[in-house]
Amino acid sequence: MATTSYLGTGRYKLLPLSPSSSNLRSCCCRPSPSKPLVPTRPGSRVCNLGSVFERHKSVIFLPQNAASMHRRVITAVARAEPDRIDEGNAKQEVGKGHTLSAKEDSVSELKEKTSQLKTRIVFGLGIGITAGGIVLAGGWVFTVALAAVVFVGAREYFELVRSHGITEGMTPPPRYVSRVCSVICAVMPILTLYLGQIDVSVTFAAFVVAMSLLLQRGIPRFAQLSSAMFGLFYCGYLPCFWVKLRCGLSAPALNTRATWPILLGGPAHWTVGLVATLISISSIIAADTFAFLGGKTFGRTPLTSISPKKTWEGTFAGLGGCVATSVILSKIFCWPTSVLSAIAFGFLNFLGSIFGDLTESMIKRDAGVKDSGSLIPGHGGILDRVDSYVFTGALAYSFVKIFLPLYGV
Repeated sequence: MATTSYLGTGRYKLLPLSPSSSNLRSCCCRPSPSKPLVPTRPGSRVCNLGSVFERHKSVIFLPQNAASMHRRVITAVARAEPDRIDEGNAKQEVGKGHTLSAKEDSVSELKEKTSQLKTRIVFGLGIGITAGGIVLAGGWVFTVALAAVVFVGAREYFELVRSHGITEGMTPPPRYVSRVCSVICAVMPILTLYLGQIDVSVTFAAFVVAMSLLLQRGIPRFAQLSSAMFGLFYCGYLPCFWVKLRCGLSAPALNTRATWPILLGGPAHWTVGLVATLISISSIIAADTFAFLGGKTFGRTPLTSISPKKTWEGTFAGLGGCVATSVILSKIFCWPTSVLSAIAFGFLNFLGSIFGDLTESMIKRDAGVKDSGSLIPGHGGILDRVDSYVFTGALAYSFVKIFLPLYGV
């Protein structure tokens, strides 16, 4: 708001002062407002200045013989107020700029998170529908799809082993050994389907890898052998139990008959292997979902330093969701017939899920990476999606084969 200043001389004659007047522009002196005005002529006395504020008007009273002070007073009054106005406006503009910048950052961050969530949901639904069709098809369709997943997962594993975070403390296997191991891991599920067992193939693969490491140029390291053997076990041997579970347990679980195209295996029953595979996969999905929601809502107590975002509250929520899903689906599929067996099956599925998740988190933590790869938008790599399934297949198959010898009685 503009302020009008008046100068009084002698008998308080008020003269309006405007910052835009010519006499103000012509004066180049600018004393500090905080210092008193001192007369320049000898013998002159100090001026008594008084300022009377009348709402938005300032009145300054000067004696008549202070003509030499007029210009200084006028300059000080005229220049001080616009400076204060300019400084205030500058501060307001800076504050507005910071506020707008913060709002723009928050809006852009929200848009980015929304876009990532949409991408994650779209690709998650696509993967789920495709995986469901492959599980229902079974046979060679299921086995070949699993072999492809195993090959990509093995490649990601050996890339993690060769990462900077892990190679600081060990010597990784040569690249040709990593590639041979990836191929062997992909062949294992196919051999399991047609041979019905996996012991011979695993033993032969371990022998080939050990010989290739011992005959390499340079000095072989035990770290190379241990990382390669664990890769065969983690990426090749354990996934083969899903083939044995889905395709090996062929006893009918329901009095139904599904008719598939010849390319998908032809007519087939709802076998124990199919039902157990569907219940196991659905339980794992429920465990991951309930653990995520429970951890976001109630998570307070960290579960382990391997994965700081996991909490005990989320773990118990995932366990409850996994067991509940197993019991509900057992009532729908009429397998297993005992509620206690369904609870035990769900509990084993959850143990395999959480153990596999923590194992992959440990590998990534040592490697110093967030995701095992970038193949699936919004999800990361193959290992990031299937880590919960690696150990679960072996536990589910062992449960059905050992604890339920009569397939659900």
